[in-house]
Amino acid sequence: MSKSYILSIFIGLLIGKNSHDFMKKSAFIQVKIENISLSNLGFIVFLKRDGNEDVLPICIGAMEAHSIAACYNNQSFPRPLSHDLFKSILGDLNCKITKIHVTDLIDGTFYARVFIQNSNEILDLDSRPSDAIALALRFEAPIFVHESVFKAAAVNLDKTKEKEEEEPVDPIQKLKEDLKKAVGEERYEDAAKLHDELKTKTDITHNQI
Repeated sequence: MSKSYILSIFIGLLIGKNSHDFMKKSAFIQVKIENISLSNLGFIVFLKRDGNEDVLPICIGAMEAHSIAACYNNQSFPRPLSHDLFKSILGDLNCKITKIHVTDLIDGTFYARVFIQNSNEILDLDSRPSDAIALALRFEAPIFVHESVFKAAAVNLDKTKEKEEEEPVDPIQKLKEDLKKAVGEERYEDAAKLHDELKTKTDITHNQI
């Protein structure tokens, strides 16, 4: 096999790789955190792009929600959270996170990539979106979502809210949701009052049957 043939293959691979990278970059849109809330599905972080009313809801764990909310609201704690520790480790290794990508949505599960830069290269690591977002906030790194993922899973909260307002509200179900939210936010005094109110309404309902 001649050197010129090998060189032509190598150049072709480089061109193909650069073209593929460009296609990948152009397919991502930048988003920002719009809100973090608790629903009947658990904690949700909402990602929103500029100039668009739709938001991308991603379900996350309670610990990750706490970590994201703490950094998002500039809260500090006496001892570092896990993502704070990871930031310190990366800093001591002269590394930083340059960006994160939410890349895919498969069977209801979101996938993400974290890009870490050191002095020699940029590492591309698999990650859960919740961890990726928590780290991006700490490094003030941009958050990107693949446009196909955003298109497939984004919702318009205003339209959803209008639809919910049109539907009759079950007061007992509403109390259950408020109770769950109070516990999640560690408002235990409010949770106790809601629990008593829920028990009273439930007893009245049972007596009327």
